[in-house]
Amino acid sequence: MSIDILQRNHVKVLGSGDQTIVFAHGFGCDQEMWRHIVPAFEQNYRIVLFDYVGSGKSQIDLYDSTKYNDLHGYAQDVLDVMEALELKDTVFVGHSVSGMIGMLASIRNPEYFSRMIMIGSSPRYMNDQPDYFGGFNKSDIDELLEMMQLNFIGWASYLAPIVMQNSDRKELAEELERTFCSRDPHIARQFAEVTFYSDCRSSLEKASVPSLILQCSDDSISPVEVGDYLHAHLKNSKLRQMTAKGHYPQLSHPDEMAQCMKDYLAGV
Repeated sequence: MSIDILQRNHVKVLGSGDQTIVFAHGFGCDQEMWRHIVPAFEQNYRIVLFDYVGSGKSQIDLYDSTKYNDLHGYAQDVLDVMEALELKDTVFVGHSVSGMIGMLASIRNPEYFSRMIMIGSSPRYMNDQPDYFGGFNKSDIDELLEMMQLNFIGWASYLAPIVMQNSDRKELAEELERTFCSRDPHIARQFAEVTFYSDCRSSLEKASVPSLILQCSDDSISPVEVGDYLHAHLKNSKLRQMTAKGHYPQLSHPDEMAQCMKDYLAGV
């Protein structure tokens, strides 16, 4: 059976321009997360938005628990979308785990990519003593996954305000909680497990596409040590510290994030 990739991943193409920006959402989210960023770029770039299978308005019946038991399965989604649209030399913008998904895709097919922009991305979420700090002990991740299993709604309401920060703007955490809750609990839990147990450190040296690492302050998912590690091990990378707090600057501080992206793409 032939699968329509553009339907499978609910692909949208907007804007106009010679170069394409592909926006890739993180765990528990969908392409709606980019709605405050897209207007800053659609006049000068072609914009591609999509949902990973199992997220947003993708074709959930095509979710394959074997394929998506590894970040490489998601990287294949990225490559499928790029091939279907006949893209090349794109700017790939990956939030959170999508920074690593995009990097894995770029190692396999670098011709599709000209630049990478990673927002709050981490090559390894789990601490690895004595010389790597990812922000989580194994017991932290185990507890998070157990909470997802036992009480998915409770997990969403617990996690959303912690990772969003910006407690003075409660509507941000509320939106994130609604997004989490709209996911299929079984798929979300598997994506969480794949994300938080992933280890992409050995792949960093294989990546060749120039990249910008956007590091938020006070990010409970990707602390500053993670951004420093990425920058130190990813050749052709730039690290930019943002004043934005939390893990979702595309929602909380879209103007600052868009300006950081524009500066990088303009060579500033």
